[in-house]
Amino acid sequence: MDMRRARAAVTGTAAVLALLLASACTDKGGGASPTAPPSSSRSVLTGEPGGAGRVLAVKIDNVGPARPATGLDDADLVYAIEVEGGLSRLMAVFDTHRLPAVVGPVRSARETDLQLLAAYDRPALAFSGAQSKLLPVLRSDADLVPVTGTGAFFRRQDRPAPHNEYLRTKGVADRAGTAADIGLRFAAAVPPGGRAGTRASASMPSARFSFAWDGTRYRVSMDGVRSPWTADNVIVQHVTVKESRFHSRTGFVPFSQTVGSGTAEVLRDGRSYAARWNRPGEDDGTAYTVGGRTLPLHPGRTWIVLEPAAGSQSR
Repeated sequence: MDMRRARAAVTGTAAVLALLLASACTDKGGGASPTAPPSSSRSVLTGEPGGAGRVLAVKIDNVGPARPATGLDDADLVYAIEVEGGLSRLMAVFDTHRLPAVVGPVRSARETDLQLLAAYDRPALAFSGAQSKLLPVLRSDADLVPVTGTGAFFRRQDRPAPHNEYLRTKGVADRAGTAADIGLRFAAAVPPGGRAGTRASASMPSARFSFAWDGTRYRVSMDGVRSPWTADNVIVQHVTVKESRFHSRTGFVPFSQTVGSGTAEVLRDGRSYAARWNRPGEDDGTAYTVGGRTLPLHPGRTWIVLEPAAGSQSR
């Protein structure tokens, strides 16, 4: 049992009862069910003991020549997002209380990042560049602290460009906001319902993800190849994908819509739950519910795959 899971286990059955049966309250996840807000003594991003630090999000390359990445198992959350050609890119979200020294390989930002990160409290976003019209938007966005083109970036010589740019994380999130409630709820006890299942998958037009439960956590595979990465929770969130307003000369640029509602598959503790997600606005967190009640995650690290919903414009 690793330290993250060992620490999480102390929440016990009492925590899930508090989360599921507490009196009604409004939370940033949209108030879909009567759940208690996260305790100030626990991370709002993982549900584990410890107060909130500042937030650093890093765009990570995720094609074959860029693997394996560095630092993903230190992330609180990892998002998988569609980019050009139907390929995937990752966004790793770190609390500065648990920050690796180096993260990478770092790649460019997209419009999806703006909407996704608006739920956080002014996080730092590290990226290698952006489309010419998007870059000034990122630099002027009051909801972000952009980190690009600084001395914190360096090139490794054991990989070819553009898959070899890395970030030294020390100090880059000093002006970022403190981790905010983004709608996630946590409890160590397994919620009722769901179905037993040790494997799940998600896909984009040119990318595949699979997750296998090993009795302790989920092992992550990408494009049929097992990775070093693990997750305590997996959310396959079905989102509308349309063309970004920031176009590219190389073709269709996807924009994954994370404001709205839709279906999701939530995996925890070797069980799968058919859920719904709801995010009313950009300033709101995302609620994941089953039967109208918030579904708590296992305290720990979560992977969220933004899988194109049926009818999306993915290419």
